[in-house]
Amino acid sequence: MKKLIGAALAASIAMGAQIAQAQEAHTWTTEDSFDNVTFAVQNAIVGAGLVVDHVSHTGEMLERTKDAVGATETLFTGADIFSFCSAKVSREVMTADITNVQYCPYTIFVYETPDKPGEITVGFRDYPSGTMDPVTDMLTGIVKDALMLE
Repeated sequence: MKKLIGAALAASIAMGAQIAQAQEAHTWTTEDSFDNVTFAVQNAIVGAGLVVDHVSHTGEMLERTKDAVGATETLFTGADIFSFCSAKVSREVMTADITNVQYCPYTIFVYETPDKPGEITVGFRDYPSGTMDPVTDMLTGIVKDALMLE
């Protein structure tokens, strides 16, 4: 019984560490308009030979629904999330670990807050190191291309 409880506790701690890691993100900030930056991000994704599957207008949705949920604070003046996939990179990371399918499609977020107008944040979630490194490299390249960093 002690072994079972110990194993459950260890699994719980490990799961908590994975959840904490998933909440981290790679981010960059730039001074520009939200529209210019979202345009640059979308162009960088397409320029990498990829297709944007979906753009989630999260900022608009949160603003539109804030009264319905009893909120008063405006969180974003703009917040979009671009979803896309790469056949080449996906095959590489899923060949290395089939469970990496859980991370596809990949996303890049862009947002601006009311308290920092003109300061745009661009980023993506932190993926586990190792087999997902090709995705991190691809997303870093796309963001750096969009922001003209290098």
